[in-house]
Amino acid sequence: MSHALGHRLREGSFPAPSETRKTGVLIIGGGISGLSAAWKLAKSAVDDFLVLEMESEPGGNSRAGQSPLVAYPWGAHYLPLPTSESTLVRELLSELKVLQGDPTAQKPTYDERYLCATPQERVYRNGLWEEGLLPQRGLDAGEREQQQRFHERMDELKRAKGSDGRRLFAIPMELSSRDSEWRQLDKIPFSQWLTENGFTAPSLHWLANYATRDDYGMAHTETSAWAGLHYFACRNGEAANAASDTVLTAPEGNAWLMRGLAASAAGRIVTGAMVWRIEEGKQIVTVDALLGTKTVRFEARQIIWAAPVFILPRVWPAMPGELRSAALAGDYSPWLTANLHLADFPEERHGAPASWDNVFYDSPGLGYVTATHQLIRRHLSGTVFTYYRALHDVTPAEGRRLLLETPREAWAEGILAELERVHPNIRQLTTRLDIFRNAHAMRRPVPGSIWYDHGNKGWPQGQRQKLAGFYNQRIALAHADLSGFSLFEEAQYRGVVAAQRVIQARRQ
Repeated sequence: MSHALGHRLREGSFPAPSETRKTGVLIIGGGISGLSAAWKLAKSAVDDFLVLEMESEPGGNSRAGQSPLVAYPWGAHYLPLPTSESTLVRELLSELKVLQGDPTAQKPTYDERYLCATPQERVYRNGLWEEGLLPQRGLDAGEREQQQRFHERMDELKRAKGSDGRRLFAIPMELSSRDSEWRQLDKIPFSQWLTENGFTAPSLHWLANYATRDDYGMAHTETSAWAGLHYFACRNGEAANAASDTVLTAPEGNAWLMRGLAASAAGRIVTGAMVWRIEEGKQIVTVDALLGTKTVRFEARQIIWAAPVFILPRVWPAMPGELRSAALAGDYSPWLTANLHLADFPEERHGAPASWDNVFYDSPGLGYVTATHQLIRRHLSGTVFTYYRALHDVTPAEGRRLLLETPREAWAEGILAELERVHPNIRQLTTRLDIFRNAHAMRRPVPGSIWYDHGNKGWPQGQRQKLAGFYNQRIALAHADLSGFSLFEEAQYRGVVAAQRVIQARRQ
């Protein structure tokens, strides 16, 4: 991440514009939401747009690396089978010929190359690998009964609908039921909901905590119960040729999806462009961006802000006060990813066989995914392990300080020591270890951040909804922040909605 470049926003002192470029629509941010906005504009025959991206390449959390052996993810690494509500995801997958046949079918057929090869996941606990994510070995009958009851309850919630006919927990989340009975779950932590509903088993709380760390970068004791339940109950997609819990993936994680979206913006993406000033006029919006050592001024009839919303108040001085407060109301989870390039597959502990997703039960990190798992038919001597760690056990500010100040060598040593407990000879096989630090990886869905506003009485519009509903004919917002948490489906949805608002305004 270009933290040095991003931190220049706090310092100011940018050169005056030395060049002016004009366009119809300027999309600021080349992550999934920005590329989705471009995808929608291109599909609607709008071709006068540009995408500005601060990093050296687009993709945001879906970027990937490439070694001589295999591609590997730097962040997002899978996509659940899309639900019936996820029509935009299905549309994209159909265009990419990964979803085959009717994209509206209840159980579509998917290209087997993208269906995660078995075994899909395992968990390391007490010196032994176990199949699946929820440990079973050594548990008493009471804990097993709770696990079964939890699975049954989540299956019920996947099917349940509110009085408005919507599923209680849909994806995109904006399509979920508006019933206040369920929205009120946003007021309490997920851990509290589990306990109050009789789910006290340590393994269930571990699973809930793993889930919220994995998707939200935070502990289940700090996560909105609505967001926690959304994780388990929103995903009900099915496939004609795979089990319902199968995910879509590739060696490079979600970069193949990013490239599918980016194809619509070919030749229109400007990288290394950091926006530092936005000024809205009567007819145009003026945007100043640092490109290298010079400032380029962009003049656009409309802009789509597709970068994290906390940055917007720094670059838009005239941002409405209420919107500014909403943008600054949330915080972000710090996150660490490492890619270990291995000369050969490491020594294994006993238990379940090597899987795509390899999870640690009692460890600082979440575990790792194996980049070569999808290449199971090839005989490869080496591989790449992508290791993930959410800095959930400290405050976000402290986590960002640790990411900034802790030397790379210290992170690398800690990761190797952690993995060494599972793979004793991993040090000897590691030929390269890359560290990726993401200080603002994803918006944190704390209690009160999704549907409820603690600052007011009654049931007012929350800060997130103010962001999601904002549009003033010249400026549209598009980012997963508008959903309150970072998922591919949410980012794509927000990008498309922003593009639709821009297209509608152009027709008026």
